[in-house]
Amino acid sequence: MTREFYAQAHALAERGETFVTAVVVRAEGSASARTGSKAILRPDGSKLCGWVGGGCVDAAVGEEAIAALNEGAPRLFHVDLNSEVTGVGMPCGGAMDIYVEPHLPKPQLLLFGHGPIVETLARLGSQLGFVVTVDDATATRELYPTADLLLNQDPGLDRFKVTPATSIAIATQHKSDDFVLEHTLGRGAAYIALVASKKRAELVFRTLIERGVPAARLAEVRAPAGLDLGAQTPEEIALAILSEIVAVRRGGSGRPLIQIKGPTVAGVTAAPAAAAARSERGTEA
Repeated sequence: MTREFYAQAHALAERGETFVTAVVVRAEGSASARTGSKAILRPDGSKLCGWVGGGCVDAAVGEEAIAALNEGAPRLFHVDLNSEVTGVGMPCGGAMDIYVEPHLPKPQLLLFGHGPIVETLARLGSQLGFVVTVDDATATRELYPTADLLLNQDPGLDRFKVTPATSIAIATQHKSDDFVLEHTLGRGAAYIALVASKKRAELVFRTLIERGVPAARLAEVRAPAGLDLGAQTPEEIALAILSEIVAVRRGGSGRPLIQIKGPTVAGVTAAPAAAAARSERGTEA
């Protein structure tokens, strides 16, 4: 079973699929699984292979697996098999500690178009750990030395496996942005940006609606692209777009950190004042 576990995990990772591993790190009493028992779970919490306790535990492990995926972080939880009240629903006997770990595919950054914005997006994306693909007839290794894949032909949209780990930026300079956008909508990407002015974006949207694209689907598109950084240069625009991608991926608000977790002046000034008061009382004594 251990060999099958590692073979399955390796195959899933190679295909870029999302899954969760569960490992029993401690088992006592009459728990049916032993310390070291392992399982692989699908994103919906159902078991793909392995064994960590059967009917008494499967539901609890599935719930924890889904929670770990939602948080993007591993979890260690305790299962009490002795109590119907505080346990998992039936007194199987014993107790277990189980470690669940989400395995998320490496984030993908898919870039359509060319120019300084795309070049900077490719460079910054690589530095941030994205697998970067540039699809443009003019793409060369000299222009995109850090990109993982270059495609020098018409947009090959059917060749890409778009997942919730995929971010897409379209900067075709109006040559085929409507065509690319039409074929990326509705495929489950985490982020789709159209690098265009408000006026140009409205024109593209109108064209797509006339072709039968539901207006509601256009809500997936971020145009103009990026956070409001006051960006003016191509490099600054690329930074604004990558900042928005990170915010979407990590669940950030895009607000200044000082507004969220910055120090308060009252908290800083209160401590010295309190210390001075205590010192003064000590002197009087």
